[in-house]
Amino acid sequence: MGREREQAQVGYAVEQLLALNPYNPDILPDLENYVNDQVSSQTYSLDANLCLLRLYQFEPEKMSSQIVARILVKALMAMPAPDFSLCLFLIPERVQMEEQFKTLIVLSHYLETGRFRQFWDEAAKSRHIVEAVPGFEQAIQSYAVHVISLTYQKVPRTVLAEAINVEGLSLDKFLEHQVANSGWAIEKSQGKGQLIVIPRNEFNDPILKKNTADSVPLEHITRIFPILS
Repeated sequence: MGREREQAQVGYAVEQLLALNPYNPDILPDLENYVNDQVSSQTYSLDANLCLLRLYQFEPEKMSSQIVARILVKALMAMPAPDFSLCLFLIPERVQMEEQFKTLIVLSHYLETGRFRQFWDEAAKSRHIVEAVPGFEQAIQSYAVHVISLTYQKVPRTVLAEAINVEGLSLDKFLEHQVANSGWAIEKSQGKGQLIVIPRNEFNDPILKKNTADSVPLEHITRIFPILS
């Protein structure tokens, strides 16, 4: 309880700094500390992080590559929100050419195009970057489930396993949780595998989609057909 109160106080103090003078370079150390606090407490503030990246534009000699990398990893964890692109826009191209940032850009591309197998393979090669931020794997798994729910009414167990990078007993436990809490169902396919039945919604059901076509946001349309290859 004390830790939660301390985190709330830190967040409030940063909000006050942003409200008073978001372009004051003197607040740069406070914003950097706040990024580290977001990592340790598994919280997130896009506004504070964007403000820090803007200040780095005015004070390029003070830019911390480690802090920028953590901001981008946290932005990846916020998908399907467009936070990664918003942050990347504020990072100079010369900085983006650093190896760790090129890796994060590739990871972002894989997620945006639904190529989860390639994403997990690449992330495994870059554990020193992504595992520095607790909760990364769970956040991406939630995003993968989000994409699958928008795309399929029925999905083979193997495709789901690939998308969330979970197999065996761990996948069984995950499916039990989804069946109990999210309305999923499991049925046997004509082969030896399982089919996971996803509740119908306006994105994975042609009839429901037709009835709500006029109100579907454009950013969701781009995620209807991920490439799970």
